[in-house]
Amino acid sequence: MIRRVPALLAKTILLLIALLAVLSLLYIVVTPPSTLMLGRWLTLKSVERQVVPIEEISPHLRLMVIASEDGQFCRHHGVDWDQVRIVIESGARRGASTISMQTAKNVFLWPQRSYVRKALEIPLAMWLDLIWSKHRMLEIYLNVAEWDEGVFGAEAAARHYFNKPAGALTQREAALLATALPSPVARNPGRPSANHARLAERLAARAVRSGPIANCVN
Repeated sequence: MIRRVPALLAKTILLLIALLAVLSLLYIVVTPPSTLMLGRWLTLKSVERQVVPIEEISPHLRLMVIASEDGQFCRHHGVDWDQVRIVIESGARRGASTISMQTAKNVFLWPQRSYVRKALEIPLAMWLDLIWSKHRMLEIYLNVAEWDEGVFGAEAAARHYFNKPAGALTQREAALLATALPSPVARNPGRPSANHARLAERLAARAVRSGPIANCVN
C-alpha cells in the first residue's frame, strides 16, 4: 500500500501535466475564462465579460498595459530574468511578474500568493510563451484581467467605466484602466482619485517616451 502512494501521485501529476498541455493548445484558438471567473460561477456570483479580439481593443490600452505591467513583454520569453534578479537582490516581495506570468496565474492557477504558486507560474509562463504568440498572450490577458469585482476583460471594463467599447478608449482612459490593474477593486478608472489620476498621467508620459515596446502586438 505504501508503495502505491508514490505511483498514484506520479500518475496524478502526469495527468495534470497532460491536461494542462491540452488546454494550453486549445487556448490558442479558444479564449479561456480565468480561475477567478470559474470560482464566481461556481458560487453563483455574477460575471461581466465579453470576449473580443485584440484588434477591437484600443492600441492605447495595449501600450499602457505593457508599459505599466511589463515593459520587456516583446523581448523576454515569458520571464524577465533581469527583473527577477533585481527583486531577489532588493528583497522586494513583488514586482517581477510579467504579463505571461500573470496570464498563466489567471488562467491556470490560484490568486493567493505563495512560493508554490510562483514555482509553478514561472515554467508555465515559459511554456505558454513558447506555444502562444505575443499577440495571443496579450489578447488572452486583456480578456481575463479583472477590473472590478465581477468585471473581467477590457471590453467589459470599458463599458462598465466609460460606457464605450474597448476599441474607442482614449489615451487617458487607457492609462486609468492600466493603472487600476494592481488594485482593481480599490481604484475606479471612471472616478479616479487624485493619486490614481497622477499615476495615469505619469504612465501615459512614460509610455510615449518608451519607444516601440508594443510593436509585437500592433
